[in-house]
Amino acid sequence: MQKRKLGNSNLEVSAIGLGCMGMSATYGPPKDTQEMTDLLHAAVDHGITFFDTAEVYGPFINEELVGAALAPLRGQVVIATKFGFDVDPKTRERGGRNSRPEHIKQVAEASLKRLKTDVIDLFYQHRVDPNVPIEEVAGAVKDLIAEGKVKHFGLSEAAAQTIRRAHAVQAVTAVQSEYSLWVRDPEPEILPTCEELGIGFVPWSPLGSGFLTGKINADNQFDSSDLRSHMPRFTPEARKANQPVVDLLDAIAQRKQATPAQIAIAWLLAQKPWIVPIPGTTKLHRLDENIGAVSVELTPDDLRDIDAATSKIQVQGARAVGNEQYD
Repeated sequence: MQKRKLGNSNLEVSAIGLGCMGMSATYGPPKDTQEMTDLLHAAVDHGITFFDTAEVYGPFINEELVGAALAPLRGQVVIATKFGFDVDPKTRERGGRNSRPEHIKQVAEASLKRLKTDVIDLFYQHRVDPNVPIEEVAGAVKDLIAEGKVKHFGLSEAAAQTIRRAHAVQAVTAVQSEYSLWVRDPEPEILPTCEELGIGFVPWSPLGSGFLTGKINADNQFDSSDLRSHMPRFTPEARKANQPVVDLLDAIAQRKQATPAQIAIAWLLAQKPWIVPIPGTTKLHRLDENIGAVSVELTPDDLRDIDAATSKIQVQGARAVGNEQYD
C-alpha cells in the first residue's frame, strides 16, 4: 500500500483510508459486530492505516466498534473521529450543532474511552457551528493538543474563509468534504486553499454513496433506514438522469481493465498527492476492489478525457441536507 502525507503535517497514512460509518449507521441497520471486526482487521492486513469514525455514527456504537477492533493494532493505525453535535447520552438521540469549547473537551474525553486509546490522532469538527466563532473551536482543540489528548486538528465541510481563520489559531492538518466525480464543489476554493496552506484533503463519499460503482440504477429500492431513500440525488428520476456519469466510468474501466469504482477512486488520487479518499464498505470483496484503485494509473490524457466528458454532464439532485458551509 502506498503512503501519503496529509499536507505539510507529519501525519502519514495509507493512500486510501476506510470510512467506517456504514458499519453502524446511515445505510440500514448496524452490521454484525464480529463481521465488521474481521473487516477492520483485514483492512490493516491489506495495508490500510487510516480509519474514519465519529461520535454521531450510531451514535457512539461506531467509535466503540472501531476502538475495540483496532485496540490490539493501535500502534499501526491512525484513527480520525469528530465532534460538533449534541447527543443525548441516555437516548442516543442526535441534536443540533454544538462546538462550544467545553463541549468539545467533553466529547474528546468520551471518544477516548470509546476508542480505547489515550490520544485521538485526528479530531475533526464534524460541521461548522454558526453560533461559535471558529477561533474558539480551534483554541479548544489547541488546548487538547497541548494536553496530549489530540495530535491533529481537522475540519469537515468548512468554507475557505473558515479554514483560514481556524488555521491561524491552530494548524489544520486535514479538511474533509464530499468530493467525487459527481460532487465537484471543493474545486473552486477549498482545494486551492488547502494547497496554499499545506493542508491535506480527505474526500468522503468518494464513490457517491455507491452510485459511482455502477451497482445502483433507477430500479433499486432503498430501505427507509437507508439515508439514500431520502436524498434528492437518489430519486429514481435523478438516478436515471445521472447514469451518464457511471457510463463514462464504465467505459474507462473497460479500457483500463478495472472497475468503475476503481476509476472513481483513482481519479481522486490523481488530483493531488495530498488527497486521501476514505471509501466505506462492509464487504471484504469491496475492500479489496477499493484497494486495487491505488494501482490504477490514469494518464494526463485520461484525466483530460474525463474532465471533458464530465463537463457535458449536468448532475441532477441536491446533495444530502446538513452540509451547509458557513464563513
